[in-house]
Amino acid sequence: MDAKDLKVVNKPAIKMDALGLACGEPAFTDDMDFTGLLYAKLLWSPHAHARIKKIDVSAALKVPGVKAVLTYKDLPRVPHTTAGQGYPEPSPYDTYTLDNKVRYVGDRVAAVAAETAEAAKEAVSRIKVDYEVLPAVLDTFEAMKDGAPVIHDEEDSKNIPDAKHNIAAKFDFEVRNGEWFKEADHVFEHSWTMPYLQHCAIEPHISIAYFDNTGRLVLRTSTQVPFHVRRIVAQALKIPVKNIRVIKPRIGGGFGSKQEVLEDIVAALALKTRRPVKLEYTRKETFISSRTRHPATCRMKAGVKKDGTITDAEMEITLNTGAYGSHALTVMMCSGSHTIPMYRVKNNIRFIGRSVYTNMPVAGAYRGYGATQGFFAWECLMDMMAAKIGMDPVEFRKMNYIKLGEGSPVFKAMGEGREGVEQVITSCGLFEAIKKGADEIKWAEKKAKYASQSGPIRRGVGVACMMQGSGIPEVDMASATMKMNEDGSFNLLVGAADLGTGSDTILAQIAAEVLGIKTDDIIVTSSDTDITPFDVGAYASSTTFISGGAVKKTAEKVRDMIIEVAAKILDQKKEDLRLEGGKVVAKDGSSCSLPEVANTSLYYYNQHQITASASHFAHTSPPPFQANFAEVEVDTETGKVKILDYVSCVDCGTAINPVLAEGQNDGAVLNGISHTLSEEMEFSSNGTPLNASFRRYKIFSAADTPPLRTFIIPTWEPAGPFGAKSVSEIGINGPLPAVANAIYNATGVWLFDAPFTPDRVLAAIKKQAPSPAAGSVKLLH
Repeated sequence: MDAKDLKVVNKPAIKMDALGLACGEPAFTDDMDFTGLLYAKLLWSPHAHARIKKIDVSAALKVPGVKAVLTYKDLPRVPHTTAGQGYPEPSPYDTYTLDNKVRYVGDRVAAVAAETAEAAKEAVSRIKVDYEVLPAVLDTFEAMKDGAPVIHDEEDSKNIPDAKHNIAAKFDFEVRNGEWFKEADHVFEHSWTMPYLQHCAIEPHISIAYFDNTGRLVLRTSTQVPFHVRRIVAQALKIPVKNIRVIKPRIGGGFGSKQEVLEDIVAALALKTRRPVKLEYTRKETFISSRTRHPATCRMKAGVKKDGTITDAEMEITLNTGAYGSHALTVMMCSGSHTIPMYRVKNNIRFIGRSVYTNMPVAGAYRGYGATQGFFAWECLMDMMAAKIGMDPVEFRKMNYIKLGEGSPVFKAMGEGREGVEQVITSCGLFEAIKKGADEIKWAEKKAKYASQSGPIRRGVGVACMMQGSGIPEVDMASATMKMNEDGSFNLLVGAADLGTGSDTILAQIAAEVLGIKTDDIIVTSSDTDITPFDVGAYASSTTFISGGAVKKTAEKVRDMIIEVAAKILDQKKEDLRLEGGKVVAKDGSSCSLPEVANTSLYYYNQHQITASASHFAHTSPPPFQANFAEVEVDTETGKVKILDYVSCVDCGTAINPVLAEGQNDGAVLNGISHTLSEEMEFSSNGTPLNASFRRYKIFSAADTPPLRTFIIPTWEPAGPFGAKSVSEIGINGPLPAVANAIYNATGVWLFDAPFTPDRVLAAIKKQAPSPAAGSVKLLH
């Protein structure tokens, strides 16, 4: 099949929920009223590391309206992970709903439920805690040293590889085909750093726990992973999975932060009071006590020959996982598995990874998921090598990127929590993406124009290429169910979680394409663990590829059932029938309508409901590819960087809905630009966050958005539904290296520490040295 033959897929269908959201119709977690609703508030730790010697809640219980106060004494002690991942989760089991030890400023101490939010807040203030303050360690590298404070000294945590050295996850891998760097004419080595970053979803974390008329616990919650929430809450509170129902309404943004299971505490309060309970984080609480991106130090060492051949590549990444190891292993693995295979390396490859506990806020899943950290280093190093051998950075990348039909030993060696799978590239539009991006940014013209500049204002252009993944092979799985109604419409039930990304719409488009109908003939119900079939949830760029595969299989089963009934109606052979325009059409031109088929099946011929279910998982994770080009202006007297133009060309296979795909990429790129130029969480010397608000933590708004253009580069991925691959994450990985390389082109200065704030850029300019070379030349830090 070719994309030009598609009738519904690859077309800009209107997003299903667009009108309702625009009109303010109730759709979100908090858009329902509950009789007798209680309000939850949490007491957070003021210390980075302390043991609770004594906790007195008597005064809190006397506050009028208070119905429950919970401490670690009131709950089962069950080690678990809050990472919403498939079972068995690869993250350490190092977390407790409430514990007698706190491990960062903002850790849970106690929980209150009261008739009003004010009463709950007052009760929290009256809880008296006697802490034994312990030595804290805030620096990743200090935490690994002998004698450093041990953050997880408890005996019942599980799957921590080296608790004594605060190592939450580790992995080493090497492919050796000779002596390291023997063939290299030039060898480069440097480290790049990324700070704490917050997701900044518009809607903070919010959950409402209540009971249905049979006494089952219902969690109405803003989550990306409803089925994982059900399983992990049941585990943490020692209640049967069958007693929990999780409903995900519309979400006001997630970006990975809501792949975290934080619903256990509101569930515990509801179980204690037998009343509905709502827990909504404030913006400050969201900054500090939800999740962040993993801060990283990525050291890369690579060798290159004068002809442009990359001989050797070594990546050592050290992640700060904070106080708990949520996603500690898998983010670390993706920092290498999604990045190292991007370019062919002739001889030797090595990956060294560590995720390290500190007494700092907990890191977790964040769009890009490790690839953001890894590509910052890899793509900057590519420009360094190109500069040294005198090759254009675009041509250097075109020479070395992984091509169609090629594989990498990294794919097999580095999975997510288990061994990976062997795979080769089965679709790649990177050559076309690079060409399109270079043409749009006017690469050759501007490289020549900016080669000799004078004055304080300098301009430059930069490039960065990348790949991501489409789900986790042989790990992620999704299911779908469809049933046909009398009027020829269909109910589509999916466990997939629409985060505002439009997944309900694109899954309906996939089903409609199979059935020869319009998208608005599909009624989508998603993300309810009682009603919809299983899906791992919205993460790992899996929804289009994995959930879409399940929907396509399901629709094909329904199509076959429709044709079987229509063959009786039309007295035709099944193989001579096709679905088209809401009808079943025969080769001779005779036809019957879908309503006629539905009513025949329900009321006349061999009475039955036309319904089907199917599941899908994949043996490969075909990567989308992207070429990013940035044009910047640098004021060398102030250090201010302005992006004049940004072009992003993305190969996502067949874009199921091109408008939504472009929007996803635009949002990801702007998110990355905001990381590049402004975002960074700041902390005091004792680990207290200092800028946990939008007043002090600057994110790019619409007013800050530079000229930004996305171009979809069409390819056909044979393993994807109608040729589709993922699109939602890859765009966030481009701005840091593309802008860094553009700044070098403008000023001759390399930058290694994000974000590129004016003071940081100006300091680097003042230390400006000759362009880095191999060996003896010290690179600017």
